[in-house]
Amino acid sequence: MGKRAGTGWGLLLLIFIFGSACSDKKEKNPHVIIETKFGKIEAELYPQQAPKTVGAFLSYVDSGFYKNSLFYRVLNDGNQPSDAYKAELIQGGIWRSNYKKSQTIKGVPHESTAQTHILHKDGVLSLARLEPGTGTTEFFICIGDQSGLDFGGENNPDGQGYAAFGKVVKGMDIVERIHRQPDQNQTLYPPVAIYNITRK
Repeated sequence: MGKRAGTGWGLLLLIFIFGSACSDKKEKNPHVIIETKFGKIEAELYPQQAPKTVGAFLSYVDSGFYKNSLFYRVLNDGNQPSDAYKAELIQGGIWRSNYKKSQTIKGVPHESTAQTHILHKDGVLSLARLEPGTGTTEFFICIGDQSGLDFGGENNPDGQGYAAFGKVVKGMDIVERIHRQPDQNQTLYPPVAIYNITRK
């Protein structure tokens, strides 16, 4: 009787430890919901690999910056010069919906793909930027694999690439639908509403 009881307690302990490990994994990789005009996109973020970028992005989410923001830019095969290094993506944030606010936010220290090992694969989220360390609220989602956006890639003259920090896990069909919307010189026309971005 005592031996069986001991085995039972051991099993319960294993279940508790396993359950805690699973819970920790969920906490380490928070999810956000991007609610758009066309439906919801769910993304998983990777704070262990890109702590500064994820921390900043979640601070914007928690501050409500993305309420009534926009997807406003698209890159596709037809709207880039034939001699340019091309990329396929949609870009959004508050630059068009709240420009004044976007100009007050301090840039996030650049976390390159060489550091994070999060490559610009299909569905990956990354910070838009000018110079390294200037990325803030504006982000893009890759359509297909975009190795030119990684560290050492040809899409950025400084060779530092962009700071990838998450990936779409549900709603890639919504991302692709946004990507198919009409544009004028890489500007979505009309832009696609982001009603809000919130933690799941």
